[in-house]
Amino acid sequence: MVTQPDEFPCITQWQESRLKSKNNIQTLSLRWQTWLAGQKRPHPDAGEPPLRAELFSVEQLARHAKALATNHLIVTRQGSNSLLARLRQNEDILRTFNRATLAVNPGWRITPAAEWLLDNFYLIEEQIQMAKRHLPRDYSRELPRLLNGPCTGLPRVYDIVLELISHVDAQIDATTLGAFIAAYQTVHYLKLGELWAIPIMLRLGLIENLQRVATRLTIAREDRNLADLWVNRLQEMAEKNPSHLVIVVADMAKSDLPLSSSFVAEFCQRLSRQSPVLHLARGWLEQRLGQQGLSIEQLVQLDSQNQAADQVSVSHSITSLRFLSAMDWKEFVENLSLVETTLRSDPANVYDTMDFSTRDRYRHSVEFLARNSQLSEAEVAQRAIQLTADSVRQKGLGDRTAHVGFYLIDKGQTQLARLIKVHLPRRTILERSIHRLPLVFYAGGIGVLTLLATFAFMRQSLALEVQGWKLIFFTLVFLLCASQLAVALMNWLSTLLVKPCLLPRMDYSAGIPEDCRTMVVVPTMLSSVAGVDRLIETLEIHHLANRDDHLHFAFSRAR
Repeated sequence: MVTQPDEFPCITQWQESRLKSKNNIQTLSLRWQTWLAGQKRPHPDAGEPPLRAELFSVEQLARHAKALATNHLIVTRQGSNSLLARLRQNEDILRTFNRATLAVNPGWRITPAAEWLLDNFYLIEEQIQMAKRHLPRDYSRELPRLLNGPCTGLPRVYDIVLELISHVDAQIDATTLGAFIAAYQTVHYLKLGELWAIPIMLRLGLIENLQRVATRLTIAREDRNLADLWVNRLQEMAEKNPSHLVIVVADMAKSDLPLSSSFVAEFCQRLSRQSPVLHLARGWLEQRLGQQGLSIEQLVQLDSQNQAADQVSVSHSITSLRFLSAMDWKEFVENLSLVETTLRSDPANVYDTMDFSTRDRYRHSVEFLARNSQLSEAEVAQRAIQLTADSVRQKGLGDRTAHVGFYLIDKGQTQLARLIKVHLPRRTILERSIHRLPLVFYAGGIGVLTLLATFAFMRQSLALEVQGWKLIFFTLVFLLCASQLAVALMNWLSTLLVKPCLLPRMDYSAGIPEDCRTMVVVPTMLSSVAGVDRLIETLEIHHLANRDDHLHFAFSRAR
């Protein structure tokens, strides 16, 4: 005898109750995930959009740079170093995004911008570490800071590079960068420290832009995942109990769904591949968007545009980070520095022929003098050129004072410092005093330390009632030991108080000019034929390693 299901009504009710309970759990779970997604989403007014503004041509960039310089109000006092903290925050966000992207379900789609970030994350890590090394705390604090605008309290040069990045969509090249900085300096000149900080600030700006795009991608991915969960719930209900599909749609209406372009595009794309029964949910979504003056087609198109724009911004940022590593920043700074242009008018015409390290030492001297006076760096360089020109009129070009370096790194620096009223720091005054009296500092220091230690020893010996020849003997022994300790202490102290001075050098990287023809003479003893052969072979090796038409090698017999 076959038993009919209606003969056991309690079992049927239990199955329906279990199914209803399961549906309630799934609905509560979806509502909980929807609420969490809403909590993680930043407020529209509090979010930071990517550095993306109207694209400018080179001429438009120049006009914008002049307007930007006109609006900037700066202060030169030291401030807090918030850029390093921001860099660490950006690093944490990018690392979190990278880990989340790697953990994405293989069946889920990854946007092109996320793929760019994932494939080039090693480069981003490298640039972050490089920015940390090249941005010490004291260096950032000494840069002029803004008193107005969205970057108030931050270095002026940081706001400059952010404006450039936003108006070229992070596509940095030498032409646009040079034109933008040159146009800005037609209104306000940048300090040498600011020019050298441009590559560091560009790295920080590009990393900031990548972080903002990554944050947008994270929010969009959460919205798409939420759309997938609701579509799966609708599909499951349509397969098991189509009559209860309206209940799921009602649950969607009760939930605070993020009707963003990512959610709507993913939701409608998934619904288009499912059963026509699910079009009930699409109809509800169209009605919900219509109340806000939107449509599904608009949001789907907006999502495609956002993905394309994010991909372009990420690809440009990655390419620009590579460009920063290949750029010759020495040439860039020298071409745009007003101090460099002023020093190249050296009456002796020697500055142009010096190597980069020597020219950089001259510029650092100008920077130091300007920092401790009321004049700008360009004005200090102009005063040095004026002193040099006055010396040329009085003593001629053959005198050593006809070169600007005499007033920047040599004895004439004192005269220049008096002219521009420099207030030297105590450490510099002490170092210069040591340079004027090196023997007094070194020998006197050794003598004073030795006598003080010996005096303390004798006093302690007398307190212990050591007298006579024992006192004299042990005092002499201690005097010898204390002198050795004093020598070691003075050697260590000298390395702390006195900086080494490099000799100025000429730039012969392109070859030695004819008026500087040089002969390298090696003194030697001609003792045997075999020895002469070895010397000639060595001399030939030196000649082949230093091929130059105006460089010669020779032997000189020692007497």
